Amino acid sequence: MGIASMVIGIVSVIIGFIPLCGSIALLPAAVGLVLGILDVARKSKANLPKGSGVAGIATCGVAIAIIFMYLFVYGAAAAAAANR
Repeated sequence: MGIASMVIGIVSVIIGFIPLCGSIALLPAAVGLVLGILDVARKSKANLPKGSGVAGIATCGVAIAIIFMYLFVYGAAAAAAANR
């Protein structure tokens, strides 16, 4: 689950940088975040290394931050255009 979370996070970061297509990656990034959290919780109980789960959480968190940043920027631009 940790590797899947990391791959989903990387793909979501890449898609998140594409203008007007980033919001498509919000759902996979949220799913990847949940997978990463579940992987870390499961491996913590078994005393196993948690690196891939932590990397998945980090990449999905970055993807979600990028997507929200672009949404706020586009929202502010739309509001400014509407006021003109």
